Amino acid sequence: MKFFFKGAVSALALSCGAAAFGVTPAHAYTLMDMIRGDRARTQSTIINPAPTMPPMAEQSPSAPLPKVSSPQYYTYKPDAMRFVDTGKFTDPVVTGAVVAATGDAQPAPSVQRRYLIEAKVRAPVEVAKALETYYSDAKNPLVWVSGTEINDRAKAAMAFLAGVGSVGLDPADYAVTAPAVDPANPDPAVRDRALTQFELELSAKVLAYVQDTGRGRVDPNKLSGYHDFARKTVKLDPVLKLARMSPDVGAYLGSRTPDGPQFAALKAELAKLQGEGHIEQPIKIELSGLLRPGDTSAAIPNIVKAIDKHGSAALKSENAATLSSYAGGTEYSPEIVSLVEAFQKERGLKPDGVIGQATVRVMTGGDSNGAKVEKLVVAMEQARWLPNDLGSRYVFINQPAYMVYYHNDNKEQLSMRVVIGQPSHQTFFFQDQVQTVEFNPFWGVPQSIIINEMLPKLRSDPNYLDRMGYEVAVGGKAVPSSSVDWYGSTSNISVRQPPSGDNALGELKILFPNAHAIYMHDTPSKSFFKRDMRALSHGCVRLADPRAMAAAVLGTTVEKIGQEIATGKNHAVQVPQKFPIYIAYFTAWPNKDGVVQYFDDVYGRDAYVRKAFDATTKARGAQI
Repeated sequence: MKFFFKGAVSALALSCGAAAFGVTPAHAYTLMDMIRGDRARTQSTIINPAPTMPPMAEQSPSAPLPKVSSPQYYTYKPDAMRFVDTGKFTDPVVTGAVVAATGDAQPAPSVQRRYLIEAKVRAPVEVAKALETYYSDAKNPLVWVSGTEINDRAKAAMAFLAGVGSVGLDPADYAVTAPAVDPANPDPAVRDRALTQFELELSAKVLAYVQDTGRGRVDPNKLSGYHDFARKTVKLDPVLKLARMSPDVGAYLGSRTPDGPQFAALKAELAKLQGEGHIEQPIKIELSGLLRPGDTSAAIPNIVKAIDKHGSAALKSENAATLSSYAGGTEYSPEIVSLVEAFQKERGLKPDGVIGQATVRVMTGGDSNGAKVEKLVVAMEQARWLPNDLGSRYVFINQPAYMVYYHNDNKEQLSMRVVIGQPSHQTFFFQDQVQTVEFNPFWGVPQSIIINEMLPKLRSDPNYLDRMGYEVAVGGKAVPSSSVDWYGSTSNISVRQPPSGDNALGELKILFPNAHAIYMHDTPSKSFFKRDMRALSHGCVRLADPRAMAAAVLGTTVEKIGQEIATGKNHAVQVPQKFPIYIAYFTAWPNKDGVVQYFDDVYGRDAYVRKAFDATTKARGAQI
C-alpha cells in the first residue's frame, strides 16, 4: 500500500479537526474516542485491521513522555533605537530658508547648518538612516526652520502630530518642544544650536509617524509565537523632501494614514467615542437567569430600548412596527421574541430568543466607552499590519467574532459561524492565499497530537490505531501501529485518518498552505456551531457551511461541490486564481454596513498589544 501524507507539519503546529469529548454523533468514532479509551467498536467498522506481528521488546513503563509545547507570549522588546550619526552631515554655511528674492529684496539672516553636527537625537534605526540620508546632502535645505525662526510648516506639523490620537496613535511618541528664543541673549550660536536641534528632532518625529502609521508602532512578531507577519517596509527617504515641498504639510501627513473602509470606520467610531461631551448613558438589563419566550420580566422595556439603540438601521426598519407599537409591557410576547431573534442573528449569537448574559452584554453595548476606545486603538494598530486595501476578493476570519466572511467584487457575499482554537490551542494571526479545496480528505495527525495525546495510549496499547483504522507510516513506508517503537522518536512517524463519515475533517478542507498547518474544514461536530463561545478546536477553523464556502472560493455552485464529494474519492481542486485570506484577530471591527462591533478578547491578546505600546513609548522617551 502506497502511503500518502500531504504537507510538512511543524512540530509546534496545533492539531486541526480533532473532535472534542461528548459532542460527536452516536455513530462517529474519532480520535478523542481513542484518547478516552472507548473500546466499544464493532468489527464491522474496523478499517484495515492490523496483521499479527511479533511482540515488541518490553519497555520501561517509567520512561518519560515527551511533550510538544505551544507557542508562547513574549515580553515585548521595542524596536532598536540609536543616536543619529550627525558626523555624516556636511557643514558649509547653507541657508535654511527657501527665499524668493525679487528686485532689491534681501534674504533674511539664516541659521548656520553646521550646528546640525552638534545635535543629539535618538530615533528608530530606519528613521536615523533616513535622517542621515537627507541631511548629509548639502543641497537639501532645512525643512522646519526659515531665517532665524521655526516656520509655519513646522507649526503645522507639530499641530498635526499633537492630534494623532484621532487615528489611534499616542501623541507623546511624536511630541517636540519648540525652542525658546531669549531676546536678551543675542548670541547667534546659541540660537542656531537650539534651532538645528529642533530641526532634527521634528524631522525624526515626522519620520517616526510616517513609519508608524504605515506599518504600526508594534512589531507583531515580537508579541507571541501566534503572530506571523512579514512586517511592512515603509520608504522614508522621500518623506522630508515631500514635506518640505508640500503647500499643506498637515494634509500631506494626513494622507499617509490608512484610508481603507475598515480603518475609516474604526476612525469614525473612535471620534464618536472621544467626542467632546459625548457621554453614553448605559442601559441596564438585570436578569437573574434566562429569559424565555412567554415569560414576564421587568427587564423587557430596557431590552426593547437597548435593541432600538444598538440595532442596525436595517434591523430597526424591518421591525419598525414592533418598536413603534411597544407600550412598555413586561410580557415577553412573540413580537418581542422575533425582535430579539433578529438582533441575536445580526450580532452572531444563537437566534433562539432566549436571553442570557451573552445576549444582555451585546444589548447593553458590552464594554464601557473607555474599554471600547482601548479596543479601537488596538484594532487600528492591528489593521496597520494588514494591507491597507484588503482586495476586491478575499476571505476574512475574525476569531473573536467566531465568524468568517467571503468578499467578492468589493462586497460581502457570504458569512458563517466558525469554530476556532481553544485558548490552549490557539489559532494563529496571519495572512495567506487560498489555493486548494480537497474533497473527502485524509486527516494527517500533527506531531503535537501524536506526542501529546496519542503516545500515552499507544505505549500501553500499540495496536490501538490499527483497530481504529488509522494509517501509520515510518519514513514514508506503511506499517502496522503495533510494529512501531512508541518509546522512540516520532519525528519520522506519520499518522493519518482515511476519508470516512467519521473523519475529523468531514467532507472537505480549504487549504492556504502555511507553516502552522492551519486550514478551514468541515467537521462531524455540528453542535458546536450552536454555541455562542466557539473557541473549541485544536487550532484550525471549522466551518458551519463548508459546501457554501467551497463553492464560493472555487467560483462554482453548491450542487457541483456535492457532486465532487459524492465521488467518495480523495481529490483536490485548485482555485481558478489565488486570492488573500486573513486569519485575523480583532475585538473591534466593522460589519458590512460599517457599524463597528465589539467582541470578547478570547485569547487575551489585546493586553499584550497595550503593553507593547507602553514599552515603545518608554523606549522612545529614553535619552540614553
